Amino acid sequence: MDPKDRRPEALGDLQLLPDEIICSVLELLTPRDVACVSCVSSVMYVLCNEDPLWMILCLGSVTGQLEYKGSWKNTTLFHQHVPVELLESSRKRLHFDGFNSLFLYKRFYRCYTTLNGFSVDGGNVERKKDVSLDEFHNEYDGRKPVLLTEIAETWPARSTWTTEQLLQNYGDTKFKISQRSSGKITMKFKDYVSYMKLQHDEDPLYIFDDKFGEVAPSLLKDYNVPYLFQEDYFDVLDRDQRPPFRWLIIGPERWALYPPGRVPLGVTVHVNEEDGDVNIDTPSSVQWWLDIYPMLADEDKPIEFTQLPGETIYVPSGWWHCVLNLETTIAVTQNFVNSKNFEYLCLDMAPGHLHKGVCRAGLLAIDAEFSENAERNASYDNNQLSYPDMNRKEKRMRISKAGEDPFVDEIANDSTNGCLGNNNKLKIQDFSYDIDFLSMFLEADRDHYISVWSPSNCIGQREMRQWLHKLWVRKPGMRELIWKGACLALNANKWSLCMEEICAFHNLPSPFDDDKLPVGTGSNPVYLTADHVIKIYVEGGLESSLHGLGTELEFYSLLHKINSPLKNHIPDILASGILYQVNGSYDIVLWDGKGVPDVIAKCNLIEEKCPTDGFPFGVWSKKQFELKKAGMPVSECFSSARSTTIWPYIVTKRCKGDIFAHLRDTLSWDEILNLASFLGDQLRNLHLLPMPSFADYIYGKQESSNDIPSVDVCPNALEEGLSIPVEWRSFIETLAMRKKDVSSRLAKCIAVCHTLFFNVAHSSTAGYQGGSYSKQSDQKVEDYIPDDLSLLLNMFKDEKGLHRVCKSSSWIHSDIMDDNIYMERCSLSGSNEHAMDVSEVVHDSVNGCGGCAEQLNWRPSCILDFSDLSIGDPIYDLIPIHLDVFRGDPDLLRRFLESYKLPLLRRTSQYESVGIGNKFERLSYHAMCYCILHKDNVLGAIFSLCKELKMVKSWEEVEEIVWGELNKYEGFS
Repeated sequence: MDPKDRRPEALGDLQLLPDEIICSVLELLTPRDVACVSCVSSVMYVLCNEDPLWMILCLGSVTGQLEYKGSWKNTTLFHQHVPVELLESSRKRLHFDGFNSLFLYKRFYRCYTTLNGFSVDGGNVERKKDVSLDEFHNEYDGRKPVLLTEIAETWPARSTWTTEQLLQNYGDTKFKISQRSSGKITMKFKDYVSYMKLQHDEDPLYIFDDKFGEVAPSLLKDYNVPYLFQEDYFDVLDRDQRPPFRWLIIGPERWALYPPGRVPLGVTVHVNEEDGDVNIDTPSSVQWWLDIYPMLADEDKPIEFTQLPGETIYVPSGWWHCVLNLETTIAVTQNFVNSKNFEYLCLDMAPGHLHKGVCRAGLLAIDAEFSENAERNASYDNNQLSYPDMNRKEKRMRISKAGEDPFVDEIANDSTNGCLGNNNKLKIQDFSYDIDFLSMFLEADRDHYISVWSPSNCIGQREMRQWLHKLWVRKPGMRELIWKGACLALNANKWSLCMEEICAFHNLPSPFDDDKLPVGTGSNPVYLTADHVIKIYVEGGLESSLHGLGTELEFYSLLHKINSPLKNHIPDILASGILYQVNGSYDIVLWDGKGVPDVIAKCNLIEEKCPTDGFPFGVWSKKQFELKKAGMPVSECFSSARSTTIWPYIVTKRCKGDIFAHLRDTLSWDEILNLASFLGDQLRNLHLLPMPSFADYIYGKQESSNDIPSVDVCPNALEEGLSIPVEWRSFIETLAMRKKDVSSRLAKCIAVCHTLFFNVAHSSTAGYQGGSYSKQSDQKVEDYIPDDLSLLLNMFKDEKGLHRVCKSSSWIHSDIMDDNIYMERCSLSGSNEHAMDVSEVVHDSVNGCGGCAEQLNWRPSCILDFSDLSIGDPIYDLIPIHLDVFRGDPDLLRRFLESYKLPLLRRTSQYESVGIGNKFERLSYHAMCYCILHKDNVLGAIFSLCKELKMVKSWEEVEEIVWGELNKYEGFS
């Protein structure tokens, strides 16, 4: 007689759920919770003791080095520090009859099935020997895959890359492991070999290490990049600047390929409509081959082949591929960007979401509504995207005659010239993996400078601009192609036209040929022309741009009014205004920051109560705007920063010399110490500037509410009867708004750190067979940051009952980083320094006029880019200086403070007896709170700089390691 089905009784109400759902829920629990649940009933015991479950639990909880202990349950318990005697007592497993699970059986079968029958060679992929470079470029490059034979026969790896040899030479070397886990996992090679011999995992671990050349440099000598793949546009970047591009792989090598735009059945593509980030849900390789592949119709089957030892597979960009190992395989794979796929990479890096979905999922990514209204032109207007060698007059005439908006980001709205006109619906068979076709789907209002950046992009926005500029300068013969890529990724044609209009209006010479692309890594397009620098304000949208320029102009006016010594170390302003487009043509109105030009008044950006004289977009208005943005969800911030046809701009004098970012590695320690002293002097000058009166601005118009802090922002201040001084209120409230979602923001920072190691989505792959946030902290960030952020002000009532703050509010730059500091050559003669006029052009310079062959000393001369000016705590200015300029060096911070000399926190009689035990008396605590609440990913910078932070257990430890030097500062009054 069959045993009674024990499932209903053992699961109770949970019997309604299929086993796969229950197992999915169990995966969300902690190892300790799963151990407890396993005691509930016999069926739960079975479900909770499956090794695939414990594999997921282990990989989700382990960071750092992994040691495999024969089973994933034992491995998890070992890394959870369970005593050995408890492990011994739990080895004997219980067995129950009366329970059957097809889900568990399928998973068990996939784990233990043999792969001997999977080898295939249907001739779908050509095998070629002795392919010439011309033949490769004409027949295969960017077109179709090819198997290259005997190309690796002379490599030492053909004989030395065996398990036995590697075990002997690299047994104790730690390699990165590829697996779906939140942390970065490494294993010693000898431990990995032990794992391979014991494991029966459906989706096994395999070595997938992009840093193998650093941890085992001699491996790089065992192979060389074949002659067919020598061209790589990322070679203009230093090794530490380029994205990951080569990997050591020990694992799979049977391939199945699908051409671009054909999503394999069983795979789901998710495209985030906010940033274009693409996530792919896919079964394991074994599951796809066993469960999905046999059900495919002939027309849905992939191109399949078996790669043999010594063979090299070239896979063009955009091709889907699935690999399945038939035996233990050791291989190296390398991505590259050449002339064939350069534009595809630039397209993939462009902001927006629709084109990324189309590139990966084909026309499946287009919904019916878009198909109904697909009146779009192909993006490649040959006139618009051609090399920018037309003179200014020709460009202006072409735009005027056409009567069209040239700033449609390569997507015109006139369907008469388009390949899709007359509302023709797109069909799946219409898909083409062609750059002209794919670029049609770039969103019309996307913009490189103000659109949210996809975390799956291989490099960041700043790095992308720097890379393209280096290509432009160092590969002049490729400029036609580079220009097209820059138009896709940066809207280079749009900003070039804007720059030309500004030059024409002010009778400035056009940039040299080397300066056709924006320079630097800042958040706004910057162009160099002769002795001038043109900056177009676009970051954050029109309102943010107006506040950026308005505040900067107010600041410059103040410097000259009081004759501050700081003005000698800031580039002179030569002109400023607003460029706008109307009816297909351009116009410019000069603007010195005072009053409201008519073109801006029509935009309804000024509230009725705000004054329109003075500097209506000055710093106090900017503080209100920042507070409003701090309370917005990220999606609303970006939607409010959509592209406009109005652009504020500024023209400044070009500095001599070069930026510190380019010189850092060539400077002596004395020169860097001198820079730290210079920054201390200039920050003192900045923080001593008088603040503009708030009475003339927004605060002054709301006297009834100025002194009443909101209950949810400053509860302790209310209880003590303290009111936040008006000059501090916006600063504290902005921080409080950021604190509300601090956990989710930190989680996003973690995700950004981990995605630094994603593959280049549209780089080609040649396979040769043969910087993060710590999650160790036990302390919640909400427990570290004060509930009442006004406590950071150390407020008290004096003997007269007046409210006092133990620190001074001041102008703050907010963005003094290594690319905003200028240095110039000088010669030392006795005690006097003489600056040299350096005339040669340094092409990588943001604002410079060149370098000099003669070996001279470098001295700091200027601080750039005051568009992020604000008013707040001077400690806030230390964050970019210490983390970016000083790279966390405590000696440089100490030298800076020796020159700065201003009090960052005043001691009072009320606090003298408290001592260092009060965290609010620690300058390091203030700095760390500002880092956590910063609008940028400051924590990512912190944890990438300090390796010792990987094992910290509390935020206090992070604070002490990064900012402990501040507590030795005696600049108190």
